Amino acid sequence: MYIHTFEKLEVWQLSRKLAVDIYKLCSGFPKEEMFGLSSQLKRAVISIASNIAEGTSRTSGKDKAHFSTVAFASLMEVLNQLIIANDLGFLDAEKLTELRVSINEISNKLNALRKSQMSS
Repeated sequence: MYIHTFEKLEVWQLSRKLAVDIYKLCSGFPKEEMFGLSSQLKRAVISIASNIAEGTSRTSGKDKAHFSTVAFASLMEVLNQLIIANDLGFLDAEKLTELRVSINEISNKLNALRKSQMSS
Protein backbone atom coordinates (compact mmCIF):
# COMPACT_ATOMS: atom_id res chain seq x y z
CA MET A 1 0.00 0.00 0.00
CA TYR A 2 1.27 3.47 -0.90
CA ILE A 3 2.00 5.80 2.00
CA HIS A 4 1.38 9.47 1.20
CA THR A 5 3.92 12.13 2.13
CA PHE A 6 1.79 13.62 4.90
CA GLU A 7 1.41 10.23 6.59
CA LYS A 8 5.17 10.12 7.10
CA LEU A 9 5.25 13.46 8.91
CA GLU A 10 5.54 13.15 12.68
CA VAL A 11 3.58 16.39 13.08
CA TRP A 12 0.66 14.87 11.17
CA GLN A 13 0.84 11.68 13.26
CA LEU A 14 0.81 13.73 16.48
CA SER A 15 -2.08 15.86 15.18
CA ARG A 16 -4.03 12.73 14.37
CA LYS A 17 -3.46 11.41 17.90
CA LEU A 18 -4.57 14.76 19.34
CA ALA A 19 -7.77 14.54 17.28
CA VAL A 20 -8.53 11.10 18.72
CA ASP A 21 -7.81 12.37 22.24
CA ILE A 22 -10.11 15.37 21.77
CA TYR A 23 -12.93 13.24 20.36
CA LYS A 24 -12.68 10.94 23.40
CA LEU A 25 -12.61 13.96 25.72
CA CYS A 26 -15.70 15.49 24.09
CA SER A 27 -17.67 12.29 24.59
CA GLY A 28 -17.62 13.13 28.30
CA PHE A 29 -18.89 16.69 27.87
CA PRO A 30 -22.47 17.49 28.91
CA LYS A 31 -25.02 16.58 26.22
CA GLU A 32 -26.08 20.22 25.86
CA GLU A 33 -22.56 20.95 24.57
CA MET A 34 -22.91 18.57 21.64
CA PHE A 35 -23.55 21.46 19.24
CA GLY A 36 -21.51 24.04 21.16
CA LEU A 37 -18.01 23.73 22.50
CA SER A 38 -17.75 20.02 21.69
CA SER A 39 -18.59 20.61 18.04
CA GLN A 40 -16.18 23.56 17.78
CA LEU A 41 -13.35 21.55 19.34
CA LYS A 42 -13.88 18.63 17.00
CA ARG A 43 -13.93 20.81 13.90
CA ALA A 44 -10.81 22.70 14.95
CA VAL A 45 -8.80 19.62 15.87
CA ILE A 46 -9.68 17.84 12.62
CA SER A 47 -8.59 20.96 10.73
CA ILE A 48 -5.03 20.64 12.07
CA ALA A 49 -4.26 17.26 10.50
CA SER A 50 -6.37 18.05 7.42
CA ASN A 51 -4.45 21.23 6.63
CA ILE A 52 -1.11 19.48 7.10
CA ALA A 53 -2.27 16.82 4.63
CA GLU A 54 -3.62 19.35 2.15
CA GLY A 55 -0.45 21.41 2.32
CA THR A 56 1.71 18.48 1.25
CA SER A 57 -0.23 18.28 -2.02
CA ARG A 58 0.70 21.84 -2.99
CA THR A 59 3.59 22.51 -5.32
CA SER A 60 5.05 25.80 -4.13
CA GLY A 61 6.75 26.33 -0.80
CA LYS A 62 4.60 29.40 -0.21
CA ASP A 63 1.39 27.38 -0.69
CA LYS A 64 2.65 24.60 1.57
CA ALA A 65 3.62 27.12 4.26
CA HIS A 66 0.16 28.72 4.05
CA PHE A 67 -1.51 25.44 5.01
CA SER A 68 0.96 24.92 7.87
CA THR A 69 0.01 28.39 9.10
CA VAL A 70 -3.68 27.52 8.93
CA ALA A 71 -2.98 24.28 10.83
CA PHE A 72 -1.15 26.30 13.50
CA ALA A 73 -4.11 28.69 13.81
CA SER A 74 -6.46 25.73 14.30
CA LEU A 75 -4.11 24.35 16.95
CA MET A 76 -4.32 27.65 18.85
CA GLU A 77 -8.10 27.55 18.50
CA VAL A 78 -8.09 24.09 20.11
CA LEU A 79 -5.92 25.35 22.97
CA ASN A 80 -8.27 28.28 23.56
CA GLN A 81 -11.30 26.00 23.59
CA LEU A 82 -9.63 23.58 25.99
CA ILE A 83 -8.87 26.43 28.38
CA ILE A 84 -12.54 27.44 28.24
CA ALA A 85 -13.60 23.81 28.75
CA ASN A 86 -11.40 23.78 31.86
CA ASP A 87 -12.98 27.04 33.05
CA LEU A 88 -16.41 25.44 32.66
CA GLY A 89 -15.35 22.32 34.57
CA PHE A 90 -15.58 20.00 31.55
CA LEU A 91 -11.96 18.93 31.94
CA ASP A 92 -9.64 18.99 34.90
CA ALA A 93 -6.36 20.87 35.17
CA GLU A 94 -4.30 17.69 34.95
CA LYS A 95 -5.85 16.69 31.60
CA LEU A 96 -5.46 20.25 30.32
CA THR A 97 -1.77 20.17 31.22
CA GLU A 98 -1.37 16.83 29.46
CA LEU A 99 -3.03 18.18 26.31
CA ARG A 100 -0.95 21.38 26.47
CA VAL A 101 2.21 19.27 26.32
CA SER A 102 0.95 17.67 23.09
CA ILE A 103 -0.11 21.04 21.72
CA ASN A 104 3.31 22.55 22.45
CA GLU A 105 5.06 19.67 20.69
CA ILE A 106 2.80 19.98 17.64
CA SER A 107 3.25 23.75 17.68
CA ASN A 108 7.04 23.46 17.57
CA LYS A 109 6.92 20.90 14.78
CA LEU A 110 4.44 22.98 12.75
CA ASN A 111 6.70 26.02 13.05
CA ALA A 112 9.71 23.97 11.90
CA LEU A 113 7.69 22.54 9.01
CA ARG A 114 6.54 26.01 7.93
CA LYS A 115 10.10 27.36 8.03
CA SER A 116 11.36 24.45 5.92
CA GLN A 117 8.54 24.97 3.42
CA MET A 118 9.27 28.69 3.09
CA SER A 119 12.87 27.92 2.15
CA SER A 120 11.92 25.36 -0.52
